[in-house]
Amino acid sequence: MTGMSTDPIKEAKTQIAEARQNRITPEMHLVAADERLDPEEIRAEVARGRMVIPANPRHTNLHPIGIGIAARCKINANIGNSPTTSSLKEELDKLDVALKYGADSVMDLSTGGEINRIRDEIIRHSPAPVGTVPLYQMMSLVEEPQDLTPEIILDVIRMQAEQGVDFMTLHAGLLHHHLPLVERRLTGIVSRGGAIVACWMSFHQRENPLYTLFDEILDICRKYDVTLSLGDGLRPGCLADASDEAQFAELDVLGELTERAWAAGVQAMIEGPGHVPLDQIAMNVERERQVCKEAPFYVLGPLVTDIAPGYDHITSAIGAAVAAYHGAAMLCYVTPKEHLGLPNLEDVRQGVIAYKIAAHAADVARKRPGARDRDDEISRARFAFQWNRQFELSVDPELAQIMHDESLPGQEYKMADYCSMCGARFCAMKRTKTANSRK
Repeated sequence: MTGMSTDPIKEAKTQIAEARQNRITPEMHLVAADERLDPEEIRAEVARGRMVIPANPRHTNLHPIGIGIAARCKINANIGNSPTTSSLKEELDKLDVALKYGADSVMDLSTGGEINRIRDEIIRHSPAPVGTVPLYQMMSLVEEPQDLTPEIILDVIRMQAEQGVDFMTLHAGLLHHHLPLVERRLTGIVSRGGAIVACWMSFHQRENPLYTLFDEILDICRKYDVTLSLGDGLRPGCLADASDEAQFAELDVLGELTERAWAAGVQAMIEGPGHVPLDQIAMNVERERQVCKEAPFYVLGPLVTDIAPGYDHITSAIGAAVAAYHGAAMLCYVTPKEHLGLPNLEDVRQGVIAYKIAAHAADVARKRPGARDRDDEISRARFAFQWNRQFELSVDPELAQIMHDESLPGQEYKMADYCSMCGARFCAMKRTKTANSRK
């Protein structure tokens, strides 16, 4: 019979479609084991849309992760080349460093040459989910934003999905009537994807093609179980622009798109600001929770001050810890090179470590299962002067050992029952043991 409608949930084999049909997938079982949660709890969270498991079946060496309020807070590391610098080897080296220090996912944001090859190799080498911003590759095929066509847009999204990309950032919530709101801003549009879309709409005086093509995009994402990361093209780029009318107007559209994605059997998470004063972070997280029906919140930072170029991994990690404590599910790292240049290996290392600390602090504060185990274990090792064990449990073992060893002269002091800050006579822990032994 022609004209007969089908239910996307029943037709799809995505994580959310399976969960809504009360099926626990192998990926859900793995996530449950990693999170120390019951598989049924993972299924329920995915069915509700409050957790996503980005897991494109074409990413064959993937170890799936759960991103949601019930799970540990995850961190993402951005890598990828630019038109002026970097190579395949450098990007794979960045991938290795990011994974070594604990990145839960990576995004390939390449905008230079060999985009397909770099992404293919990153997917092949990464057990972590891999994300992209398809607009970047679309722009490599045209001269100007206005040259983008529906065919180019859908072809690039389809090609990346076929390659095995697990999640994609799409700036589909920035609409034509939002553009006048940007004129009141100090720094305008700072999202590269948002600026591309804005230029296209301004030139053609038509609606955002990612919005008008959203149903076709959902068809592709459902086929390959690509998780949508609904991008914040109007995220604030400075404290003065935070929590303004433009930002929240786009967020309202992202709430609509989230429900459309769920109805189509497609997983979705929401991207968030940006630059936000410390006192506005909790409100931003709560507003996203309400507007987007508790879809996982994936935040960049936020940076809590604008004055620290070269140290923005610190200014943003402060905001990230606060956002994660209040309910953000994933943190997109910021490196010391933010606002200054393309990150190198050391920048990636520092960014991942800063965000690993921020996410862990939130996990401990939210009392997630097992979150404090490592803290307690390193504390026991510290009190027992088990230096090697302390190094092993550190977020950066190599640096911890270097800092310890360089401050004590001679090999005989390397494993002493004190460090160089206090020495043997003033070591509080050593004195405590002496005092306790005399009771």
